[in-house]
Amino acid sequence: MSMNPRFLTHVVENQPASLADYDAYATDRALQEAVRREGGAWGEERLKRMGRLAGGELMQLGAEANLYKPALRLFDRHGHRLDEVEFHPAYHCLMETGIANDLHALPWREPRAGAQVLRLTLYYLYAQAEQGTDCPLTMTHACVPTLRAQPDAAREWLPRVLSLRYDPRPLPAAQKLGVTVGMGMTEKQGGSDVRSNSTRAHAIGARGPGQAYELVGHKWFLSAPMCDAFLTLAQADGGLSCFLMPRFRPDGTRNALRIQRLKDKLGNCSNATCEAEFAGAHAVMIGEEGRGIATILEMVALTRLDCIVGSAAIMRQALVQAIHHARHRKAFGKRLVDQPLMQNVLADIALESEAALALLLRIGRAVDDSASNPAAAAFARIATPVGKYWICRRAPAVVNEAQECLGGAGYVEESILPRLYREAPVNSLWEGCGNIQCLDVLRALTKEPDARDALFAELDAARGGHPALDRAVTDIKRELDNRDGIELRLRTIVEQIALALQASILLRAGPADVAEAFCASRLDGRHGLALGTLPAQVPHARLIDRAWPRT
Repeated sequence: MSMNPRFLTHVVENQPASLADYDAYATDRALQEAVRREGGAWGEERLKRMGRLAGGELMQLGAEANLYKPALRLFDRHGHRLDEVEFHPAYHCLMETGIANDLHALPWREPRAGAQVLRLTLYYLYAQAEQGTDCPLTMTHACVPTLRAQPDAAREWLPRVLSLRYDPRPLPAAQKLGVTVGMGMTEKQGGSDVRSNSTRAHAIGARGPGQAYELVGHKWFLSAPMCDAFLTLAQADGGLSCFLMPRFRPDGTRNALRIQRLKDKLGNCSNATCEAEFAGAHAVMIGEEGRGIATILEMVALTRLDCIVGSAAIMRQALVQAIHHARHRKAFGKRLVDQPLMQNVLADIALESEAALALLLRIGRAVDDSASNPAAAAFARIATPVGKYWICRRAPAVVNEAQECLGGAGYVEESILPRLYREAPVNSLWEGCGNIQCLDVLRALTKEPDARDALFAELDAARGGHPALDRAVTDIKRELDNRDGIELRLRTIVEQIALALQASILLRAGPADVAEAFCASRLDGRHGLALGTLPAQVPHARLIDRAWPRT
């Protein structure tokens, strides 16, 4: 039955259609160029598959996974302890997709040149749809080097860690098709200062690596509590040590891991994070007694790298949503994308996004090369905290600007942008906040001469490419040589290093107008404090079209 025209209040027009079922890889020219440049092009067929998933099915699953937060079930109906978390079915579908596509294990299953770059690129696509599953996927990937420090534990756990089967059943690991591994380091009294941890490890019999202990204490943040095991830190007789704590004891009974409550978080809502107590929980020492931080350090470095992936992916998705809206909505007589002010904002976000991606995959190549190239290992060591500090810090501002491109519609939950905005801060908070990253950079520059050499070798590789970069590198060297009050200046220095690294990569990679716009705005002082303040001479429309091709 047609509506009586007298009651027709308005016609819906000038409203962009929802962005659905697009190809997140085919539409990302900068990503295609970067993955080829950094050595991951051998996996392009996988990237094409993930691009179609990320822009289609995974987007819907991501929305569904956030409809209901995880629910904690401490006991069954008979009063037996469960300490289990229930998730929306969409969350399990996302986990299954991530593991089936090797996001948790690719470099370990296929140890060849470009494996880390390929994994990071797959992850970059996947994480644009939803990031609640990133935590268990990241930690499962990052746990491998730490487990390998204890060969007997590696023999027992790695075959299931590296499985492409997702098995969410709460069973002992030996009965499962595949497992995930989490991490718990921080405690109430210490936070990032893990040396102040109070959790105690009591040897059941013999002491030392590979031996069984009982852990008594707590963790203020235990990530992804439904993982099958956790790498954690506790004080043994010989000092702070690393332990692998499974959810089930060797006899098949539930371990004494007591979930206290789930964190009520700002974002990352489809994932669970908990507070937990260890009431004599069974665990095995991994690595040397008293060297827990050194043992778990490689895991931390890899999880920090994935924080960069998450933030870069958030920026990319926010950019795509903003350009799509601007191309399909009119205001003041022409499309938003043709309005000069809007062009400046979109082009600026596009620059920020491409520069983040360029640094991310350059670090990925350094990680790939680390085993055989000490200089690459040194570069990865210093560039990872630099990238985590800067890229993770930029994501919230980028998402907010993208929301403004949509106006009020960008503040409404029916769009993905509010979820991206809530998600954006987590990557700067997890695995050490900004000050920790800056101190880590200073530590590397002070105690590891190879790290400084590798940093400036990377920066000097683009010497002469732009006068602003040449001046920036000279300024960075001068700032680092001046030790007076260096910690007070450290954020400024690390920011300068991040921008200079991004400029160096873009200048060598091209295209020239992208690199020129970045150097002019980020290094040459022709930029305000807010996004959308690029110089008038920048080719704004070309930058937008490069970021999101017209269809």
